[in-house]
Amino acid sequence: MKIGVFGTGTVGKALGGKLLAVGHEVMLGSRSADNPEANAWAAEAGATVGTFADAARFGELLLVATAGAAVLDALGSCDAGDINGKVVVDVTNPLDFSAGFPPSLSIVNTDSQAEQVQAAYPEAKVVKTFNTISAVVMVDPASVPGHHTIFHSGNDAEAKATVAALQQSFGWPAEDIMDLGDITTARGAEMYLPLWLRMFGVVGTPFFNINVVRG
Repeated sequence: MKIGVFGTGTVGKALGGKLLAVGHEVMLGSRSADNPEANAWAAEAGATVGTFADAARFGELLLVATAGAAVLDALGSCDAGDINGKVVVDVTNPLDFSAGFPPSLSIVNTDSQAEQVQAAYPEAKVVKTFNTISAVVMVDPASVPGHHTIFHSGNDAEAKATVAALQQSFGWPAEDIMDLGDITTARGAEMYLPLWLRMFGVVGTPFFNINVVRG
């Protein structure tokens, strides 16, 4: 599958690298196609680099891993026809660092980043996932021993199944992928981030996750 990855930071590169490793074609999207760091990474990894618009045209599936505040601007720089109708995996969190660290959330309670993407592109099939774990755990679930849970939110069952299949190719067992429901459930997944940040401060490593244990 051809996959356009929006974002050239740690998360975008980690996901892009894993997608390449399991056999997909990847284009990293950036504000500029001549991003030196992205091009150096792509040359070594076997990916290509383009603008966000290039990545949207390239991808049969789009994966958005920009900073939360940049999501709608990045998508807005593309032709809507290259987004609508596609599975759009939203990995982002609406973190606001204006008051320093730890960040607050710029969208809470009655809305979410994922809902705003879905509202802006009503014909896209937005799936919120990966945002509750670090990049290392996203692509290597075995880095955390035992069973632990990753979440999905989205309105389209087939899109969520497509994303679950990708995650299983990364090593996520099907039983550890929890479908929370429609896109409004992304509010809870995004509002989990302040707790994740506090736990990170306590455990001192990104190699952790939570497991939902059924009674």
